[in-house]
Parts: sequence; C-alpha cells; structure tokens
Amino acid sequence: MDMVLSEAGKACLLAAARESIEAALEKRQPRFRDSAPELEASCGVFVTLRTDAGELRGCIGNLSGRGKSLYELVPEMALASAFEDPRFAPVLLDEIKNLSIEISTLSEFMEASPEDVVPGRHGILIRRGRNSGLLLPQVASEQGWDREQFLRHGCLKAGLAQESWKEDGTLISVFTALVFRE
Repeated sequence: MDMVLSEAGKACLLAAARESIEAALEKRQPRFRDSAPELEASCGVFVTLRTDAGELRGCIGNLSGRGKSLYELVPEMALASAFEDPRFAPVLLDEIKNLSIEISTLSEFMEASPEDVVPGRHGILIRRGRNSGLLLPQVASEQGWDREQFLRHGCLKAGLAQESWKEDGTLISVFTALVFRE
C-alpha cells in the first residue's frame, strides 16, 4: 500500500533532511521542527541529492525503516547521501545551497515476475545469492527505459550479468514509492 503524507508532512521531512546536512557541515547540532503524528510511521526511505543541473550527487536509503520513524530515518539517510555514498566525494559547505533534495518513501516489497514490472510505477529489487540491486521507480522514467532495460540495469546494479533477470534463481521484487522534492 502506498504511503500518503500531507503537504505539511512532506515539507517537514524535506526541512529535516536539509537541516541535518547543513548542521553537519556547519559543525553544530541540528534544529528540527516538531514532528507530526503521520511522520511516526516506519517504512523504507531513500534520500536523493541532485545538483542544480539535475545531476545525481548522492542517494542512500534503507529498505525497511528498521523500526525507526520517518522523522528519525530521513535525517540519517540525508547524512548518508551527503557524506557516505561511495560513488561521490562528500558534499561540501559551498555546495549545499545548490543541491535539491528528493525523498522516496517505499511501499512493502512484493515478489514479481518480469512481466509484472511496470517501469515508472514500480521500483525493483533484484537478488541472486548474496548480490542485490535496487532501482527506484523514478529511475526508469528519468532514463526512458522500457521493462527489459530496467531489469537489465537492475541486474547490473546488483553486480550480475545484465540478462540474469531471465534465469531461475534470480528473485525480482517490486515496490512503489511516494516521491517528493524541494
């Protein structure tokens, strides 16, 4: 089931994400707004940072929420996106004003066959053995990928051969996401 958040709840989470990064960069304690009851929900969440040119600058998330509320988890994932994404150098103080923040709250994961995957609606989690790779629903739309391209890229993200999605033993799960940004 898709998560529903009010505009005020979305704004509160976006502000908490930005404040956590700015406070870390300025070496001070974050000053968060009061939470709202709707933000006590626990679910998977990803925080994505983009430059003003729209380029990816960091994206880290948690698949399950680990029993933490959204209000607790979003600042943690914002910090991880800014400072721990191994694909990028840590965000610098002079960069933060030019970065936009996008938050994706995840639905529950459901096992699926390749034919069930709807690019632009579903995100995918590809697993085989110890390998796994996740692509958020918006990635297929942003890249213009069809189902097969989306599944191939999910396999590559998992460190598998791109056609592994066709093989027995490769598990495909789908999910949806509520995506909102500054």
